[in-house]
Order: sequence, then C-alpha cells, then structure tokens
Amino acid sequence: MTTSHRPAHTLTDATAPPDPVRWPDGYRAAAALTFDLDAEAVMLSTDPASASRLMVMSHQAYGPLTGVPRLLRLLRRHELRATFFAPGFTAERYPSIIKAIVDEGHEIAHHSYLHESVAGWDRVTEAAMIDRGLEALDRVAGIRPAGYRAPMWEMNRHTPELLIERGFAYDSSLMDCDLPYVLAGSADGAAGDIVEVPVHWALDDWEQYAYLPDLTGSGLIESPAKVLEMWSWELEAMHAEGVCFVLTNHPFLSGRPGRLRALDRLIELMKSLDGLWITTMADIAAHTRTLGLKPRYFPVPEIT
Repeated sequence: MTTSHRPAHTLTDATAPPDPVRWPDGYRAAAALTFDLDAEAVMLSTDPASASRLMVMSHQAYGPLTGVPRLLRLLRRHELRATFFAPGFTAERYPSIIKAIVDEGHEIAHHSYLHESVAGWDRVTEAAMIDRGLEALDRVAGIRPAGYRAPMWEMNRHTPELLIERGFAYDSSLMDCDLPYVLAGSADGAAGDIVEVPVHWALDDWEQYAYLPDLTGSGLIESPAKVLEMWSWELEAMHAEGVCFVLTNHPFLSGRPGRLRALDRLIELMKSLDGLWITTMADIAAHTRTLGLKPRYFPVPEIT
C-alpha cells in the first residue's frame, strides 16, 4: 500500500462538494456489498456482562455459524465478490470462517478489535486498538487489510492519520457525500491522505432488524419486504445519479432466511441495472486513487 503526501496548497476545503468521480470504462455507477462480522464482539463491547447471557451470545454467534455460510452461497451463486469487515476478536474466535471467506475470493477489511466505539479516545489508546486488530487478522489468516471501517462509524480527528500511518488504502466510515474521495489526514496536508468510501445509516441493516433486550433496538423489527423496497429505491436513484451505493449488512441479521431472500432480490436488481460496477471496496478505492483527486480536509467548526 502507498501513502500519499501532498503540500497544503493542494487541499480542498471539505465544506465544498467533492470532485466528480469518473467510473471505469463501461460503467456509470458503482455498488459494493459489505458485511460487518461483529458477532459477539459488538455486544461484549457494549456490555461485558453480556458474556454470561447465553441468549445474547447465541444470537450473535448466528452470524459466523449460520449467516456467513448462507451469504457465501448466495454470493457464489451470483458470482460476486464482497467485502467483509472483521473485528480482530471475531477473527480469533472464528478463524475457519475468516479463512472460508478468503478462500471464496472475498476481501477482508479491518473493523476494530472488539467493536469498540472510539469516540473521545486519545491517539495512543486508539492506535493500540487498531494495531491489535491488525495483529489478529495477520495471525489468523496472514491478512494485511487495505480497508478500515470504524465501529458505529465513529472517528476522531486523529483517526485518519492513524490509518495513513499504518498503510491503509481506504476508510469507510464517513457520510458527507455519495462518492468516494481522498481525505487528508491533517489540516496542513503533511500527514498524507487516504481514500474515503462513504456510507450512511439508511443502507445499514442494523437499523431495520437489530433487537436485543436491554442492549439494542426499540423492539420494532422491520419486514424484509419493507427493507427491500427502501434499499431498491436508494439503489435505483443512486444508479441514476452515477454515484456509489454501499450496503452494510451483518451476518447475524441479514443472514436469516427471509432477509437473505430480500438481499437476493436486491442483488438481482443490482445486476439488472445497466453499467453498474458491482465490486469490492478495495477495487473502488484503488480506482479512486487513480483519478488524481485533490485531498479534502474537514475544518473544525468554530462556535463564536
């Protein structure tokens, strides 16, 4: 992986819209199927005492044990490659699942160690967490991931620089636009830059399906038919605008049969759209890097 360093005068103020993206020849828009392998990690991070709640742990284990194999069969049938964001803890607990994903030709990316929310963390503590996740992925599967996704998409202002220092090619945690762009690691440009592939909450299955008593969700679990309708509207509109559709699913949620059927139908729609490039996040980031886009930096809002 390469890290770009540019002088400050080439930075673009991120309060201005990003530059347009030219997709590879023959394509007018892009889409990526991504899966966050949270498993038990997300609930252990939320409440360590949940380790003793067998219902909670079994609910989360459904992802690697049942959801992932089902998703791999779906992707194989559609002849598509996806990106799986894995916490280091999940990789250590389910090494055979990580290896199965790799063997199928999919991308493994970094998703923390224990799905920790880093909001307000200092630089040293956050760096140690990122490194622990990297060490776990390397030890389990010999992987040095190109990409990173912050748990709950929560990043500090120093997070991009930490990722750049470790050679990450891209991040997928921010929400300011529908196109990938180049994000500067510091205000002066000296820290280098990293590709950002944006996401947003409406294209995440957590808000639709997640519920565990006392831990997450309101108790309302949406119908897969409603979710399919919402995601289809987003997909068709984003395809028409020529932007980048990034779907975030969790195997413990969307790996269940009725929800998988909705995902199957969404994929059929994706494949029917003319000129839609369905690929991995790493491929989207690598293409973005070839476009010579000026890095953007988010100035700190000042309240006077």
